[in-house]
Amino acid sequence: MAEYNKLTEEIIEKLRAAAPGHILTDSDINEDYSHDEMPIYGKKAPEVVFMAHSTEEVSEVVRICNENKIPVTPRGAGTGLAGGAVPLLGGVLIDITKMNKILSYDMENFVVHVQAGVLLNDLAEDCAKKGLLYAPDPGEKLACLGGNVSTNAGGMRAVKYGATRDYVRAMTVVLPSGEITHFGATVSKTSSGYSLLNLMIGSEGTLGIITELTLKIMTAPKVVASLIIPFENLDDCISAVPKFKMEHLNPQALEFMEREIVLSSERYVGKSVFPQVIDGVTANAYLLVTIDANNEDELNDLIEKASEIVLEAGAIDVLVADTPAKMKDAWAARSSFLEAIMVETKLLDECDVVVPVNKIASYLAFVNKAGEECGLTIKSFGHAGDGNLHIYQCSNDLEESEFKARVDKFFKIIYDEATLCGGLVSGEHGIGSGKVKYLVDSVGELNMELMKGIKKVFDPNSIMNPGKVCYTLDGIN
Repeated sequence: MAEYNKLTEEIIEKLRAAAPGHILTDSDINEDYSHDEMPIYGKKAPEVVFMAHSTEEVSEVVRICNENKIPVTPRGAGTGLAGGAVPLLGGVLIDITKMNKILSYDMENFVVHVQAGVLLNDLAEDCAKKGLLYAPDPGEKLACLGGNVSTNAGGMRAVKYGATRDYVRAMTVVLPSGEITHFGATVSKTSSGYSLLNLMIGSEGTLGIITELTLKIMTAPKVVASLIIPFENLDDCISAVPKFKMEHLNPQALEFMEREIVLSSERYVGKSVFPQVIDGVTANAYLLVTIDANNEDELNDLIEKASEIVLEAGAIDVLVADTPAKMKDAWAARSSFLEAIMVETKLLDECDVVVPVNKIASYLAFVNKAGEECGLTIKSFGHAGDGNLHIYQCSNDLEESEFKARVDKFFKIIYDEATLCGGLVSGEHGIGSGKVKYLVDSVGELNMELMKGIKKVFDPNSIMNPGKVCYTLDGIN
């Protein structure tokens, strides 16, 4: 473990001089800075919060921290689910949410230049007003784009359009030394040495701080509709998924959800959208599918073909949400799953394991059985089109220590099975501090050592987000 120094009043004064009016200490630091949206991974308050306003300010603050060996934790909106933005060693937390300007559009190269603190929802809405689409669509719309890039967030539209990584053309980065550099370019392909750009994407703030981004955009589809497709059982539901690609339907989104999570969400939003019983048959699983097209005729043909496919595969019915209001209601229920679980659950943990699409059904059966064996309530949903599953462990009656012990046992079982299936620990939420030991078991010691070597090259003093992704801090995580 690296040696760190204490934050002295002299160092804090240097920080204040480097960023006048943007340094918070003591009672000015909000308790929210001590955790992300999954507090089960612990809470730790930073000693100093720096509200970043420019790349140059970030550079100077990081330089001071590096020279004095003070740990630094980058943070966006704090919507992470793996403890990635928790300042495990206190130190300085750098909040980028004030760097929230959409700087410019380049319509000849179809890119947008933004500061890293811009919210996903703000860019999506701004693009929509211009007839454009920023395709990545993670469920948390109030996350910062810098955080999305730092975890390579995927989201609902990844099945057709790809994950965040596929939309990052270039970025401005403050390295742990305080030096400012630029990775990538406004081009669509490159074979120009190691891809430092792609090393930063998904690095969760351990290699540097992203301050600006150049992102690929596209023209928005002309027409869009969603299908709510109930099934009597999960096996039939998941088995229908590969048929969408085999029949060249290429859906924009292809989500699955089990009955219990739908009921929780509808209680939370106060509106029933998903049918519970159709012609006397109870729905126990659902697909939520979005299809886009260039015109109404093409869209109708795709809807008709999709309906035929799923009905043959065992669907009870197909409900078409083809107006903005109907689509909003359907996706509002889907987007509220996490909040709904949180409202109804005292103790909560989750994983976003990813497995090959053809293994989803058998893997979920394995997961549900493991949950029973470990004495945990399991609620699952996820991106059926790309195999990224969101599996929540819930309890309202266990003590926290017992809950954590059962979850650890559960994770060990299901991550080992995911590895055997050809899957990986995380599809989009990242490793943070909470999943490091499971990553070791999944990818092996050799690959972990390679990652630690990359970390050492970028960050010799290990000041940047210590204890995350590729190593732990003794006695802390």
